[in-house]
Amino acid sequence: MKCIINGKLILKDKVAENMAIVFDEKIEKIANLNEINTADYEIIDAKGMYVAPGLVDMHIHGYLGADASDGDAEGIKKMAMGIIKNGVTAWCPTTMTVSKKEIETAFDTVREVKNSNEYYGSRILGVNSEGPFINAAKKGAQAEEHILKPDADFIIENADIVKLFTVAPEVDGAIECIKKVTEKTDVLVSMGHTDASYDEALKGIEAGVRHTTHLFNAMTALSHRSPGVVGAALADDKVTTELIADTFHVNKGLFGLVAKLKGDKLCLITDCIRAGGMEDGDYTLGGQPVHKEGIKCLMPDGTIAGSVLNLNNAVFNLYENSDLEIYEAVNCASLYPARALGEDKEIGSLEEGKRADIIIADEKFNINKTILGGTIRYEGGKN
Repeated sequence: MKCIINGKLILKDKVAENMAIVFDEKIEKIANLNEINTADYEIIDAKGMYVAPGLVDMHIHGYLGADASDGDAEGIKKMAMGIIKNGVTAWCPTTMTVSKKEIETAFDTVREVKNSNEYYGSRILGVNSEGPFINAAKKGAQAEEHILKPDADFIIENADIVKLFTVAPEVDGAIECIKKVTEKTDVLVSMGHTDASYDEALKGIEAGVRHTTHLFNAMTALSHRSPGVVGAALADDKVTTELIADTFHVNKGLFGLVAKLKGDKLCLITDCIRAGGMEDGDYTLGGQPVHKEGIKCLMPDGTIAGSVLNLNNAVFNLYENSDLEIYEAVNCASLYPARALGEDKEIGSLEEGKRADIIIADEKFNINKTILGGTIRYEGGKN
């Protein structure tokens, strides 16, 4: 049994000091330090740093040269081992609009890794299938030749591994697909890569859409006469929204506004691609060329193609560019995505009885330690 002391505990509603966390595979006790006999435990000294729940990245395509759409088990493991260092303890490998055969292979590969008994890194919750049921008018960096008509049966047949998927609610067959999937499964339906009007977006929400893929990007914008998908997502409390808080995809001046409007429905994501964690240069996304320069990833025509953001940096960016308290910013990358995915009874916050997925981070939210299921899996400077 281990015990963390001398940390600033980031709980879901406050930051607490002079507290200790006792844990094994699960969190056994959170109490005042003077109530704990530290001699009974293996002590981890947080040295005044933040002690927070492990982060949950529900939308990440790639990292360290690997991509979920490659359908390569070693690549999935490489990503899982890499993002542990960014404080991510649970994630959804995210596929692209590639060929249906490639998507099926990717699903099978994620199944294989997820169901293996070996330690492979950050725990896989399931696949995020971004496409192929999207609108070519808002395809962004997705390959138009692989876009398909919404197919509920395809999602239902893979509901054991698919946690969420993206659909453009205005395309032919989308509403029927949304209704059927929500009736038959617990898969989260997200609207994205969509040219829907405000009214069409509302019809999608009425049919069962409960999430929004990377808010503002690849969707109809908000204006005073045509609120678009952005307006529908911001206005409806039933809908959670993703935000890529890298200061490039969305201007940092909007971070606080979105946070105020969405509250506990805001989910920070990375939308990271294989160029993440790599040097500047040329890479691919869904088989298409992408050039990385700093925080920007662009296709040859200038189209934005995912990000190279780390989720711990997204937390700090949101905190630094809004009026949110640090615990509220952390919630956006832990509790709220866990809740959107139906995983919040097990993960997402520091609470007795939940999995001991815990991170220790400095004042800029650089990760010092990552603990997964009670085992230290990363220590800064040692791995």
